[in-house]
Amino acid sequence: MSTNVLRTTDGWWVVRDAHAVRIETKAVTTAELLADRDAVREAAASGDSGTPVADLVPLPPVTAPCRVVAQMVNYRSHAKDSGFTGDVPPTFFRKASGSVSGPHDTIVRPAHVKFLDYEVELGLVMGAALPVGTVVEERDLPRYVAGLVLTNDVSARDVQLTKTQFYESKSYPTFTPTGPYLALLEPEDFAHLLNLRLRLSVNGVPRQDRTLADMIVRPAQALTLLARFQTLDAGDLLLTGTPGGTALKAPPKPVAKISALLSPATRWKVFFNGQAKNPLYLRDGDLVTATIATPDGRIDLGEQRTAVADAR
Repeated sequence: MSTNVLRTTDGWWVVRDAHAVRIETKAVTTAELLADRDAVREAAASGDSGTPVADLVPLPPVTAPCRVVAQMVNYRSHAKDSGFTGDVPPTFFRKASGSVSGPHDTIVRPAHVKFLDYEVELGLVMGAALPVGTVVEERDLPRYVAGLVLTNDVSARDVQLTKTQFYESKSYPTFTPTGPYLALLEPEDFAHLLNLRLRLSVNGVPRQDRTLADMIVRPAQALTLLARFQTLDAGDLLLTGTPGGTALKAPPKPVAKISALLSPATRWKVFFNGQAKNPLYLRDGDLVTATIATPDGRIDLGEQRTAVADAR
C-alpha cells in the first residue's frame, strides 16, 4: 500500500486515516525526504496517535528548487476536445518551479489574463536520477518514480494561444496547485496506476472525470521519450497531461475552415469574441475541487480545494 506524506511549515508527516504522525527527519526538500525513507517507515509504523490532519495546514509536497515538466495533449478525450483527428505527437514543455503552490492556496488570475483554464493532472515525483539516454520499461518504474501527487496545470489560454507560449501561460505564481499528499509507492502499487481516476469540479459542477486508461503516452514511455534530451533528478516533477473537459475546446470543423480564410489578426479576434461567451473559464470567486484516487482507495492523493481570485 502507498504511504501518504504531508508537508507543513514545521516538518513532514505520515498520514494515517484522519491523523498524521510527525516524521523524525532533518529533510527540508522533497529529494532529502526521499533519501530518508527509513524515517518515513518508522513514522508509518509508529504507535503514536498523531495529530488530526484537519489541524494541519498543508504546503506543496514538492519543494523548489526542482524541475517541473509537463506533457501536452496526453489523453484521448483531451485530444478530441482539442480537434486532433490523427495521432498526437508526444510533446513536453517546462513550467517554472515558482508556479507550484499549496493544495488550498488561492489561484490568482493576473490582470491581463481573460481566459483562465484548469487541468487536473497526475504528477510523477522522481525518486532517482534519470540520465539522458535512459530507457524505462514498465518494470523499471519503481526504480525512478518514488511517488505521485495531485496537480492542476492552470493555464492562461489567451497567452498560450496568441503567443504559442506554454512556458509563460502556465508559469505564473499559483498556476500549479500541488498536493495535499505525496503518495510514496511500493513496487506492487504500480500495477494499479491505470485505475487512478482524475476528477475536477468547479463550484460543485463536474468538469473532468477520466481514468489513466484514457492516457495516450503512459508513464514509462513518457520518461523514455523525455530522457532523449532531458535529465531529471530526485524530487523533480512530471505532469502527465489532462483528460477532456477543460474550458478550452476546438471550434467546430465548419467554423475552423471559415476561420482559416481570415487574416491572423481577424481570426484571433473572432475566436476570442466567441470564447468571451464561454461560461466555463475560471472567474473571481470560483472554487476548484480536484481528486485523484483508485476506486479501492489503495492510492488516494487527497483533495484540492482552491479558490480563484483576480490579482489586486
